[in-house]
Amino acid sequence: MYQIDSYRYWERELSRDDFVYGQFGENFTVAGLGDDKVCIGDRYQIGSATFEVTQPRVTCYRVGIRMNDPRMAALLVSHHRPGFYFRVLEEGEVQAGDEIIKVMSGPEQMTVSEVDALLYLPGHTRQGLIRALRIPSLSPGWQGSFRALLDEEPVGGNDGLGASSPPPAWPGFRQVTVTAVTRESDSAVSIRLEDPDGGPLPSARPGQYITLRVQPDRQPRALLRNYSLSGPPGTGYYRITVKQEPGGAVSSYLGTGLSVGDQLDVAAPRGAFILEHKEVPVLLISAGIGATPVLAMLQALAQEHSKRKIWWLFGGRNGREHPFAAEAGALLADVANARAHVYYSQPGPEDLEGRDFDRAGRLTASVLAELQPPSDAEAYLCGPIPFMDEMSAGLTALGFDPARIHTEVFGPEPGQTPGISATSGRLPHPPAGAPGTGPTVGFARSDLTIPWNPDYGTLLELAESCDVPVRWSCRTGVCQTCETTIIAGDVDYSPDPVQPPTQGSVFICCSTPSDDIVLDL
Repeated sequence: MYQIDSYRYWERELSRDDFVYGQFGENFTVAGLGDDKVCIGDRYQIGSATFEVTQPRVTCYRVGIRMNDPRMAALLVSHHRPGFYFRVLEEGEVQAGDEIIKVMSGPEQMTVSEVDALLYLPGHTRQGLIRALRIPSLSPGWQGSFRALLDEEPVGGNDGLGASSPPPAWPGFRQVTVTAVTRESDSAVSIRLEDPDGGPLPSARPGQYITLRVQPDRQPRALLRNYSLSGPPGTGYYRITVKQEPGGAVSSYLGTGLSVGDQLDVAAPRGAFILEHKEVPVLLISAGIGATPVLAMLQALAQEHSKRKIWWLFGGRNGREHPFAAEAGALLADVANARAHVYYSQPGPEDLEGRDFDRAGRLTASVLAELQPPSDAEAYLCGPIPFMDEMSAGLTALGFDPARIHTEVFGPEPGQTPGISATSGRLPHPPAGAPGTGPTVGFARSDLTIPWNPDYGTLLELAESCDVPVRWSCRTGVCQTCETTIIAGDVDYSPDPVQPPTQGSVFICCSTPSDDIVLDL
């Protein structure tokens, strides 16, 4: 629903006279029903149909295309003229010229522009959020966003538009010293890292990761890798556990070429895959080396002598490829309400069922259905992507709220490009054409570092030209879908986003590098 009054406003504001009906992508163009007058929950009769106002219009890049002005998604929000969506309560016939009759006022009397600003603009007042959540007709997506804003920590950003990593303890990279290298399985080693000066390293949240910058065997450029922390939180040191991959330049170096006393460049702990402190049961589900971040969560639960019901579900090949078997067993024995289920797909002759593992076979969705975990639990999943996809689908089928299913991805996360056809699935690569001459842009998860070329306009455009998986919607700094962790460096914005990102994050849709940067993409 969009208003003729707003047409006239934008004609004046943009000095244009070429608008036609449907210019803003609306289904109904109306006289009256201003965003500053209509309230969420209001009901109207048009022709023989009845409608209910459910939420402000969500602006995306399409309105910029229709208007031939990429700023429009931001302008609609900042000028408090978004338009709104109707829910059809009673089907009927409508036509141009029909009178619009208000038949009921919504509760709380919060206008469309007021609710839109509450989510997208700075100043998410607690009173306003509580009022909005008392409106039953407000769409579930907006209700979820406002609940997230109520619960968010005061660190900036906007949890209502997507969870982001807490601010990092330091910018860029710093050196740490290797103080121990421990074999965890046939293919995995743990590496303990400490401050070279002997002080404590800043505490990490259970489930977070660090980024290493290494240059093994005198390679021409540094390589970037993310590794989840596997050590107990709050100890003053970090521990990572690395699986040696065949042909892996970094994992082979860390597994066989690293010695106690060596120094590594490390970025501060980051990540939003974090154990939440709630009183509900918790499921820690992993496969193979995916046990790394959920082990840190188990350690945190054991440290605080948690009374929560804890389920530890692990799938591996056999005992020789089972990292943390003894450590996890000791931790589970130290908490009050824990139960473990370990599955080996190919148990070895030395593996004893009932002692080393609980059942032969893979940990699958059908196994979950047999175990019947409590559906009110918070679930944390880590492992190969097909494993997490199957487990997530299995939990959802068992009645789990998808918002309570948390996953951690080691490699690039899936892209989100609304309205754009599926990509070819090409691996990230340098862009076509001559290399740029500007600052270097590193995509840590994609193992790609390239010089910036201002012809790309934004970091988002550069990433797309390299087939780096990205997430975006508005492309003008409104929706925050593209919010990305920045590991090192800084950016400039044009246009400025309507609300700044969380400290340690950037909006790649409207930014360019101001110096050498590393992005968690």
